[in-house]
Amino acid sequence: MVSVTSTGRDGSAKTALPRPPRAEIRTQTKIVHGTMLQDDYAWLRAVNWKEVLREPERLPAAIKRHLDAENAYCRKVMASTKALQKDLVTEMRGRIKEDDSSVPQPDGPFLYYSRYRKGGEHPLICRKPRGGLPGKGKGREQVMLDASALAKGKDFFDLGDAEHSPDHRLLAWSADEAGSELHVIRIRDLATGADLPDRIEDTTGDIVWARDSASFVYVGLDADHRPSKVLRHRIGTPAAEDELLHEEVDAGMFVDIGATQSGRFLLIEIGDHDTSETMILDLTEDAARPVVIAPRQAGRRYDVEHHGDDLLIRTNADGAEDFRIVTAPIADPAPANWHDLVPHKAGRLILDHVCLRGRLIRLEREDGLPRIVVHDLASGAESSIAFDEEAYGLGLDAGYEFDTDTIRFIYASMARPAETYDYDMASGERTLLKRQEIPSGHDPAAYRVRRVFAKARDGALVPVSLLHRADLVLDGSAPCLLYGYGSYGSAMSASFRTRPLSLVDRGFVYAIAHVRGGTEKGWGWYLDGKRQNKTNTFTDFIAAAEMLADEGFTARGRIVAEGGSAGGMLMGAVANMAPELFAGIVAEVPFVDVLNTILDETLPLTPPEWPEWGDPIRDEAAFKMIASYSPYDNVRAQAYPPILAMGGLTDPRVTYWEPAKWVARLRATMTGGGPVLLHTNMDAGHGGSAGRFDSLKETALAYAFAIEAAGGRWAGTETAGA
Repeated sequence: MVSVTSTGRDGSAKTALPRPPRAEIRTQTKIVHGTMLQDDYAWLRAVNWKEVLREPERLPAAIKRHLDAENAYCRKVMASTKALQKDLVTEMRGRIKEDDSSVPQPDGPFLYYSRYRKGGEHPLICRKPRGGLPGKGKGREQVMLDASALAKGKDFFDLGDAEHSPDHRLLAWSADEAGSELHVIRIRDLATGADLPDRIEDTTGDIVWARDSASFVYVGLDADHRPSKVLRHRIGTPAAEDELLHEEVDAGMFVDIGATQSGRFLLIEIGDHDTSETMILDLTEDAARPVVIAPRQAGRRYDVEHHGDDLLIRTNADGAEDFRIVTAPIADPAPANWHDLVPHKAGRLILDHVCLRGRLIRLEREDGLPRIVVHDLASGAESSIAFDEEAYGLGLDAGYEFDTDTIRFIYASMARPAETYDYDMASGERTLLKRQEIPSGHDPAAYRVRRVFAKARDGALVPVSLLHRADLVLDGSAPCLLYGYGSYGSAMSASFRTRPLSLVDRGFVYAIAHVRGGTEKGWGWYLDGKRQNKTNTFTDFIAAAEMLADEGFTARGRIVAEGGSAGGMLMGAVANMAPELFAGIVAEVPFVDVLNTILDETLPLTPPEWPEWGDPIRDEAAFKMIASYSPYDNVRAQAYPPILAMGGLTDPRVTYWEPAKWVARLRATMTGGGPVLLHTNMDAGHGGSAGRFDSLKETALAYAFAIEAAGGRWAGTETAGA
């Protein structure tokens, strides 16, 4: 045990460290492309891991003992923050309207919405007769599904989809009861409130109804947890008799389903991170079979909407890096018949599109800021919805109906709670329907939102969105939480988040680094952060941290970095590359064992991941590239900042052993610093606890860790000889 001999930055005594667990070394070696790879902790991967996804209690005893010991150590180190964590949960819960509800969406004779009971972890799925003002007529409400009641007595419950039939008689719903993303689909009779005998297991949970309400389509998972089969289920028949519409034989391709806004066509969407293929199936014809729009072609991406006799297709074909929208006749939608409707414009990334009668609506981003554009299909006239703030988020909600003049959008900034509007496309009038309520109080004027830029090593300008108290003195003394992701083309929206306010109100600067690997500055921004360009993601994040210190927003050694999933890989990489820059690292479900995972094509997600990272099995250059940055493989004999890794036992995306192995290797290799903590949620998967309040506890743990780390309160070190 290390004695308390010094003080933290605020003058308080530093926290002594108990002795950490030490994972047993059981060395395994293999040679890949002439390189010997040594893994001392491969045994932490359960041989029966597929069974564990379904039945967590089947985790081998030795592995469970180790994870339990890690959890106990984490609790001991963080014991002094119990009161702080409790305060954080209280604060964050105080910003949640406990009896909140969504704005009802019209569909035929009903308004559909979700709401929460006060204190409820999970939503109620509801409807009421159309007519009257939103929120009125509660006595006429029908609760179609009570997810809190369904979750009662279960360690984990996550409601997936809940789709009412076109005739409004049935509700098909899905749920995951282990965190393993294996959803069971059931059908509820809305007249009686009882579930029918139909039960479909091992699905993604997504549901698309046929127009006659007699059947629906879903995606089935294979033995390796891959979404590979599209099936039609007819109500009242055994699941074993479900009709196979498509089976994907390429393990590198994921399968998803959706529907056109018109409701006429099912969309079977097949793709990886580079290439896509879409099939359509007429939902008005029971005997219809899927029709391919354009056969998959390496590097070509497209997605489909429908209007009248045409399909409207968003695509990157023919050099449209930031996408264009074309029309194609339903009768012959092959690429030879694609004609520009919205031409490609470099730097204007078209993110999404939807058709309502007579109009095309697209969501796009230019200069890092989003806008919605309404295009009249008859005249070609356009109008747009945008805002003037330095950084904000904008979302489009098309609803259920097709024949309407109204679209709904949601606007928020980092300081301003979300606002839901209806927009009349004929008049241009905006109607505010709901402003997110913060029960404990919130004054946007008390905060400052800024957008600044960091110069990357190659001269690229990396956008950084900032939130801090308006009265914060920016003299370099403030701690900072810097969040990053940077993979798969995902953009980190500068929207309103209630949880970080608990840090900001304690004097933190909250920052989001929009690093390469996302699409904040267009599709090229993504391409510059993948495969052979992947290290740009890491150096961009480091550049952002350095800029924040150089500009007086914070200081080196006062920055806590945070990221999850692929963002957790980013955390592992920057911990190896620039440990002295950070006061702490929070890595949530971190993808840190990159090389071993991407070398293992038996894992569910590995083949579809090769377009993102490269194929290290067949491509030596890809192997060398991944090996050069894979966090687990690049742990060094150096001092590391305090690190908190958080995993989920039933996570099928980033398996629990990745953070467990990483922590074990860090402890065995590092020469000083720490502590290095591992918290594994033994009852959850990739998203952590599913309940809206239960999940606050995990955030409180992460934030308490960040506060302690930024305050420099740990005196002990974790070394191989400790």
